Amino acid sequence: MLEARNLSVSLGTGRLRRQVLCGLNVEVSAGRWTCVLGPNGSGKSTLLKTLAGVWHAGGVGAGAQVQGDVLLRGAPLSRLPARQRAQTVAWLAQGEPEATANDLSAYDVAMLGRLPHRGWLAAPGPQDHAAVEQALRRTHAWDWRHRPLGALSGGERQRVLLARLLAVQASVLLMDEPIANLDPPHQADWLRLVRDLVKQGHTVVSVLHDVSLALLADDLVLLRQGVVHHAGPSHSEAARAAIESVFDHRLRLVRTEEGGWVAAPC
Repeated sequence: MLEARNLSVSLGTGRLRRQVLCGLNVEVSAGRWTCVLGPNGSGKSTLLKTLAGVWHAGGVGAGAQVQGDVLLRGAPLSRLPARQRAQTVAWLAQGEPEATANDLSAYDVAMLGRLPHRGWLAAPGPQDHAAVEQALRRTHAWDWRHRPLGALSGGERQRVLLARLLAVQASVLLMDEPIANLDPPHQADWLRLVRDLVKQGHTVVSVLHDVSLALLADDLVLLRQGVVHHAGPSHSEAARAAIESVFDHRLRLVRTEEGGWVAAPC
């Protein structure tokens, strides 16, 4: 579904420029949940931004110099029409408050996800309203749809931004730290949501810091210092050994009575 070929990204300018991704090759399988995992500074968010087309392969923008290719269903992502790309790939950035107006209502924020499906200056239609209501209900944010985003708590705000992502109804959903500010019950809701999306045929890619939660994904991409340390199914012994390695054996994976795995300090 989504593929990075020989992808390198450097950030900054002049003497401050640094290489963040170094010749990555990553394949994201359709209809599966892939989790990107790694220590701080390993390039996880940079990879997601590039896969989302925020930073275009082969170009320079916002201080990012990108080399290599990102392919969507085998076609270069950067060559797709902007509307088609926005309808197909939806992206939730890490810590988005600065990017969204605080005086917009939660409903209007979620409606922003419908922009790729509407004509220039066209008013929302019945299909748009139905998609937004469904998205807000799925993230349990419907009850405060009329409240300004700036009046919501961090967790409530995050659920509205998740609803905006869902309202796009894209086949590929990229989420950078989607459970930030969510309490445990709503983290569990997010996990059920991801599983439902995958069952419906969507492709989900998430960046997480919670190793135990990441192990529930179908596939893992483990980054360390800008290179892929391991990629493949999360349930394999090789994946578990790679997780302990990329975190310098400062954690260990312990099998639970239910047969799953959780991360524990060494």
